[in-house]
Amino acid sequence: MKQKFLITLMFVGLCFTSFGQGVRGILKDETSQKILNGITVTHAASSATTTSDEYGSFELGNLPTGKVELKFENDEYGPAMLTFMISGESTFDAGIVFLKSVRRTTIEDIDIPTVTLSESELDAGGGGSGQNVSSLLSSSRDVFISAAAYSFGSARFRIRGYDSRYSQIFMNGILVNDMERGRPSWSRWGGLNDATRNKQITNGMDVNEFGVDNIGGVTNINTFASQYRKGIRTSYAFSNRSYTNRLMVTSSTGMMDNGWAITASGSRRWGAEGYVDATSYDAWAYFLAIEKKINNSHTLNLTAFGAPRTRGKQGGATQEAYDEAGSNHYNPYWGKQQGEVRNSRMAIEHQPMAILNHVWKISDKTSLNTALGYSFGRYSGTALNWYDAADPRPTYYKKLPYYNRDDANYAGWTNQQLNWDHYYFANTKNLYTVQNVDGVSGNNVTGNRSKYMVEDRRTDHQQLTATTTLKHELNDNIRLSGNAYYSKYKSNHYKTVDDLLGGDYWYDIDQFAERDFADNELIQSDLNNPNRLVKEGDKFGNDYDINITKIGGWAQSEFSYNTVDFYLGVGAKNTSFYRTGNMKKGLFPDNSEGDSDTETFFDYAVAAGLNYKISGRHYITANITSKTEAPLARNSFISPRTRNDLVEGLESEKILSADASYHLRAPNIKARFSAYYTSFTDQMDVRSFYHDGFRSFVNYTMKGINKLHFGTEIGIEAKLTPTITLKGAAAIGQYTWDSRPTVSISQDNNAESFLTDETVYVKNFYESGTPQQAYNMAIGYRSPHYWWFEISANYFDDIYLSFNPERRTEAAVEGYDASGEYGAGMINNISAQEQLSGQFTLDIIGGKSFRFGKYYLSLFASINNILDNTDFRTGGYEQLRFDFQNRDVEKFSPVYFYLYGRNYFLSLTLSF
Repeated sequence: MKQKFLITLMFVGLCFTSFGQGVRGILKDETSQKILNGITVTHAASSATTTSDEYGSFELGNLPTGKVELKFENDEYGPAMLTFMISGESTFDAGIVFLKSVRRTTIEDIDIPTVTLSESELDAGGGGSGQNVSSLLSSSRDVFISAAAYSFGSARFRIRGYDSRYSQIFMNGILVNDMERGRPSWSRWGGLNDATRNKQITNGMDVNEFGVDNIGGVTNINTFASQYRKGIRTSYAFSNRSYTNRLMVTSSTGMMDNGWAITASGSRRWGAEGYVDATSYDAWAYFLAIEKKINNSHTLNLTAFGAPRTRGKQGGATQEAYDEAGSNHYNPYWGKQQGEVRNSRMAIEHQPMAILNHVWKISDKTSLNTALGYSFGRYSGTALNWYDAADPRPTYYKKLPYYNRDDANYAGWTNQQLNWDHYYFANTKNLYTVQNVDGVSGNNVTGNRSKYMVEDRRTDHQQLTATTTLKHELNDNIRLSGNAYYSKYKSNHYKTVDDLLGGDYWYDIDQFAERDFADNELIQSDLNNPNRLVKEGDKFGNDYDINITKIGGWAQSEFSYNTVDFYLGVGAKNTSFYRTGNMKKGLFPDNSEGDSDTETFFDYAVAAGLNYKISGRHYITANITSKTEAPLARNSFISPRTRNDLVEGLESEKILSADASYHLRAPNIKARFSAYYTSFTDQMDVRSFYHDGFRSFVNYTMKGINKLHFGTEIGIEAKLTPTITLKGAAAIGQYTWDSRPTVSISQDNNAESFLTDETVYVKNFYESGTPQQAYNMAIGYRSPHYWWFEISANYFDDIYLSFNPERRTEAAVEGYDASGEYGAGMINNISAQEQLSGQFTLDIIGGKSFRFGKYYLSLFASINNILDNTDFRTGGYEQLRFDFQNRDVEKFSPVYFYLYGRNYFLSLTLSF
């Protein structure tokens, strides 16, 4: 490892500057093909500018060789960036460059999903093997990526089957993936579509400017204030999805003569109810970016944003519950309180962030980008809690018809929603005396003890990140980059009383321990505050911190020659974490309060890639990455709610991934054909849930999880005429478990595991939660008169349920003879993984733009699932309980999620 790192560092040498003659090309409208004159062309590094003439021609001279970025814009086009590598002394011919008018509002502009396509792409044109050929860009206009974002997303499709934590999201060079969960938190900037539309998107393991240890792609959101189009943009949207209304305003000054640029944006999204009952939505968002160009060498940019949001959640249900309720979009989380709809599961979040960037252009060949980021805030979710009372959930299995099928007195599933009025009544009729409150002898309190209440499960976090990236063009062919970063994260996990539902107090003890032990000390949630009565707003139950520190860096060398580009990169990081308990649990007085042991992991990444340029239209790329990744802190503690115990034998997972692609970039057709292979080794998973049999929360810890993902990706876009385009995309994968992991099970109220190292027979089971096959075919029409539409058909297959490991153990099938017909049938019934049926959907989108002097008015509309397919199961899970006595898998039947039926989104945008 050290040798590889030193070899990369040896590429750093003396810096010298060489200048080519320049770049020339012809500008055209991407739809009408008309010549574009009066377009300003700017070299990003030197600020040298020119303007296209009446023939659409432009030429910039005296530019440095190597990577060149040009910016194209005027009042109607751009801003668009074109990037390529040039070498030699002759002027580089960029050929025809197509620009998109701001009057053409498309789905990319509306930015409904989380991926936005870039506004321009280099058309390299022809070129023989003896000529210099522009490097293939990692363009976010990749046909397959576009389909995955806009057509496959509703079916919970994951590119290559990867968990989202294997994709990295940066903002101005700061990694914004959640450090505890590993996944991007898109909701942190939800509603800021205009402010976050400037993105650099890299597919898979392709070379990028932000690291070498990713396998699922990299997105960098650029929020430098000068990068936004000067002017004001305001929009209103109406929908029947998550929210019904959206209002958004964005204003930007552009770079002013005094060297300042300011961009501000704000929005509100709201609705009393979305597509699903009781899913209210109320979200605001704010954004401010201020940039100061001090001189030609130094630039500062400050970005601050946040997106407070409150929404009602939707819950999944068993098919029995859906059928009884008469809808596959039944929501068990709500009921009526005095005639008003109330959802028990409300999500509340606000996690603002500020980023300060300093860009130092040391020379024409060398730059240093340093960033400091700080974020804080809360995420919380409410839920019902109860004590000495019947389970209030309407989908509790004992309330459903199947469980009561032999009960002649069963009156049917009559209470399909929560009964809020009953909870209030029960709480006001429950006088109870708690003795020695707060540990004070004789301090006895009598009042209505709440049997039911609403708790708020909160996570408050703070994170500080610093990073610096050095880029240096060693010569015409070699570009070096390196990075160092540091992140410090702390999250406080706790519960508060949200609503006592008419009661006077909640008695803060461990009710599961109270059932099992007569000792008053053992039942205490916090021995430092015994016999505590909590009221609304008070903490109770559990309170602990997770502390994570990461420090690391990477180095990368990129080489560009006439017919081949390649890169080499190495990275290393150190991850450490520990738990801090803020309560002294009665069951674990010596192992719950204070700091746990600190776990530390050293991880590496090695990456390489090749781009063979057959011609300016034909490319072959290949990439390979080998890396290790520390386990997530949230998966490393057996029961973080109660104690400091770590999972035994923690180790980093190992990842080996490779892909190869053929790219075609012809004037009227673009295509990519890719094959990939990824192996994951030594993963682990911790699942917690309430177990009826033990009447306690239990923790499943699975170790030794290996997975194998391989398949193909195909994306084709053909321009049949100047106005008609045909697109196709296909994802054909196989994502399977490649080992037999072991499981250990423990209870929250017992330090001893009652089951250890039991084998789970799931080798060759399929990864759940995503279609492993997805197909898209779309045809679009773009009129020269600024209106357009696109119809797309989608098919999804090979979708599997998340499985219960307990049903794939020897104990689950003990006593059945696999050689007999009955025994084999029972074993299969218990242990087989459920595959969901393939499904078809049809979508349509369209838009129309108008110009009134300096004002642009754009209308956009989309209708998804036109055929109103409400039988599309997008996923689900087996309940983590099993009837060992009767081996009846229907007793705890699976929970399913369904695709929305016909839904729409309408938007009207005014910009000037």
